[in-house]
Amino acid sequence: MTQSHIRSIDDLRGPEGRLEAVLNTGREDAPYATLVCHPHPLGGGTMHNKVVYHAMKALSSFGLPVVRFNFRSVGLSEGEFDDGLGELDDTRAVLEWMESNLRLPILLAGFSFGSFVGMRAGCGDERVKGLIGLGVPYRAEGRSYTYEFLTHCTQPKLFVSGTEDQFGPRDAVEPMLARAADPKRMVWIEGAEHFFQGTASSPGPKLDQMQAAIRSWMQETFGLTSA
Repeated sequence: MTQSHIRSIDDLRGPEGRLEAVLNTGREDAPYATLVCHPHPLGGGTMHNKVVYHAMKALSSFGLPVVRFNFRSVGLSEGEFDDGLGELDDTRAVLEWMESNLRLPILLAGFSFGSFVGMRAGCGDERVKGLIGLGVPYRAEGRSYTYEFLTHCTQPKLFVSGTEDQFGPRDAVEPMLARAADPKRMVWIEGAEHFFQGTASSPGPKLDQMQAAIRSWMQETFGLTSA
């Protein structure tokens, strides 16, 4: 198995200055690089969020390099929270860095707020070959999320949510994502809430099921095998 090492990225800058980021290195012949965007900054979201970390581990299991970063205002990243607009620019700055430094096609994942921002940034970007939305939100942080842009997004897409997601109820999210352009896959984790933890009807963490959904889609869509 390829050993993944983690290192800080010290030369990544966004429109407002430094963006704190880390790279989990992959194998030398990795066919893709990957990026994971974190949940809402005002809700305590960072690149060290548990769901983000477990997504990174699933992507890293294929020997792919994985970039995680903090949006503006989070951790050591400079700037002020910008309600998703500036964070969209931050994500694009990370894609630019990845293009220049890793020189590989990119698979872009995000959790919650990060799934919305990541898919917005990656949709239609020729460098991005696949999109993963985890815990896709519908109503959270005092705002509603809409996904009309996905109707024109033809990259392969994976959506993974819990059937008990308090910020993305299935009866609201499922018909909304059904309108996304093909190819797409929607996976519902039975009994999981927004953070892929269990509920009274189905106790125990569900993060391993989320990881399994990611790995299965990666294998079937991109022909990847575990490192």
